[in-house]
Amino acid sequence: MAHVLKGIIPPLVTPFKDDETIDEAALRENVCFMLKKGVHGICLGGSTGEGHTLSTEELARSIEIACEEVQGRIPVVAGIIANSTRKSIEMAKAVARYDVAALQVTPVHYVFKPSEDATYAHFKRMTEEVDLPVIIYNVVPWNYLSPALLVRLMEGLPGVIGVKQSAGDLKLMADLMISIPEGKLVFTAVDALLYASFAMGAHGTIAANPAAVPGVCVALWNAVQAGEHAKAQEIHKSLLRFWNTIYADNLPANVKYVLAKQGVSTGIPRMPMPATSAEQAARIDEQLAAVLKWDETAA
Repeated sequence: MAHVLKGIIPPLVTPFKDDETIDEAALRENVCFMLKKGVHGICLGGSTGEGHTLSTEELARSIEIACEEVQGRIPVVAGIIANSTRKSIEMAKAVARYDVAALQVTPVHYVFKPSEDATYAHFKRMTEEVDLPVIIYNVVPWNYLSPALLVRLMEGLPGVIGVKQSAGDLKLMADLMISIPEGKLVFTAVDALLYASFAMGAHGTIAANPAAVPGVCVALWNAVQAGEHAKAQEIHKSLLRFWNTIYADNLPANVKYVLAKQGVSTGIPRMPMPATSAEQAARIDEQLAAVLKWDETAA
């Protein structure tokens, strides 16, 4: 099935039971919650979903569940966080049997950084061996791909359809937006600056803020698309204050806390990630009500 990738694509949390196995009923609940919020797609196995902790079998099962719940209404993206080309391909082939719109794939992220040519070879082999579009998840601090390398990958590899640009440097985002080949996609994961990214023409976002408050992010996207920039700036201010309360080394746990406050079952984080602390919860609670007033689906 052909899918259009754009707009708000939350990377879902992975709900774990007390024994740290996946809570499949809660995962279905999370997918349904996102559908009710009017998101334009969902991603499983990303950083917010603790994808670095998932086995190949767990990722495949998560994708299977998501596709069952979505039933083709919105695209499903499969996140792959792996330390070798071989492992990345193994995970990609495991999800390829489902209705997956694209793969979101990190560069290799262990301490030994590949050269630019090795990184190109990594994505070349992936796109040759797996017949699914690839979005490069540009998130690894010590293997952060430059706009020039990303353009090289998108120009040289038809299977690479775009990039998810993370980190807080909006200049790199701006450079990428003016240099990408025609028809390629840029998704922002600069959570603090979603409004600015949308205003510059980003094709959408796959990021933690949309995972935590999807309805608010849909409202922000809609406001920018409609040219309602005064409204969008007000949403941005509230969303930034909220982001500043959840951004931490246990960000996925904090997203789970926020979703639980909205009535969604999310379970616990996998060790060694700690759950949201009482101090974090107090700061989050202070801003959550304020940001959720922009959620137009709440009424």
